[in-house]
Amino acid sequence: MKRALKWALPLLLILLLALLVGRGLSARKAEQVQAAVPRAQPTLDLAATDVIEVQRQSLVRTLAISGEVKAVQTAVVKAKVAAEVRELSVREGDTVRAGQVLGRLDDTEYAARLRQAREQAASAQAQLDIAERTLANNRALVEQGFISKNALDTSVSNAAAARASLLAAQANIDLARKAMEDTVLRAPIAGQVAQRLVQPGERVAVDTKLLEVVDLSEIELAAALAPEDVGAVRIGQQALLKVDGLAEPVRARVARINPGTQPGTRAVMVYFAVEAHPDLRHGLFATGTLELERQEAVAIPESAVRLDQPLPYVLVVADGRVLQRPVTLGARGSTEAGGPPLVIVTEGLQAGERILAGSVGLVRDGTPVKLTAVAPASSH
Repeated sequence: MKRALKWALPLLLILLLALLVGRGLSARKAEQVQAAVPRAQPTLDLAATDVIEVQRQSLVRTLAISGEVKAVQTAVVKAKVAAEVRELSVREGDTVRAGQVLGRLDDTEYAARLRQAREQAASAQAQLDIAERTLANNRALVEQGFISKNALDTSVSNAAAARASLLAAQANIDLARKAMEDTVLRAPIAGQVAQRLVQPGERVAVDTKLLEVVDLSEIELAAALAPEDVGAVRIGQQALLKVDGLAEPVRARVARINPGTQPGTRAVMVYFAVEAHPDLRHGLFATGTLELERQEAVAIPESAVRLDQPLPYVLVVADGRVLQRPVTLGARGSTEAGGPPLVIVTEGLQAGERILAGSVGLVRDGTPVKLTAVAPASSH
């Protein structure tokens, strides 16, 4: 009896252990079978603004420009003689015509010089008359043999010197008259007075700036462009400008390209002819875009391109799932109507396919989606 109990207890323990091991193996096998069955991924609901339909679009490649708006024709009225400003009849904003008298300098000194030059010319004329009469008399005396040939030569020289003195005196009259005329300040061009730099009573030196006149009938924008950008710029290309103080944009076109560069910066100056506008003013600052090229191609919003991997890619919506697809990108630009920046896709997409907008964020490859509507590419 004791021997039977002695063997029964170990056997019972072995049976219990075998039962526990069997149950563990069954549970692990069940877990493996369950793990082998793929779990159903949650479906991603997409709104109308989350999906973009790829389209062929007219892409406009542009270049940002900025600069100062200036009048093509400007002129500075300077003092041509040193004198006191007697009067100025115009102020800033006054409209003037070419040749109009704008003011006068004190001409007292120059009027005296003109009178002096005229008196000197009259004296020189009298000396010439005397020399010519003497020359005529001596010629008659030489023919009669009363004086020598040397005396006649002296008379000829005296007459020539008197004639030269008269010509010099007449030139002095011209100079004095010119100085007298320079005391009258006239508008060199038609336009408006932009600056009045002196006041009556001030004494000014030669070349002192007195007035500035600008002609607003022709306005241009001078923009400095980088050397690498100038190669694509051509005469006649169109630009759209936003000028300070103007609510509406102003159109312009490339009129001239400087053949040289600016010292120091090496920038190239490009000049744009700006359409006339009543509110344009000389010296305003403007920014805008220059249209370089138009291209018809498959284009998508630049924000829809994913760059978190070594190669750019997009998330294509096809067969109810999101699929990663690498793309090759081309030039960047925008549509003529404006909107967000677009990029041309040269390889990887076709018109009519649908992709996720950049606002959706990162989505795993193969995620099932449910579409409600599709938004056009230009709306993102």
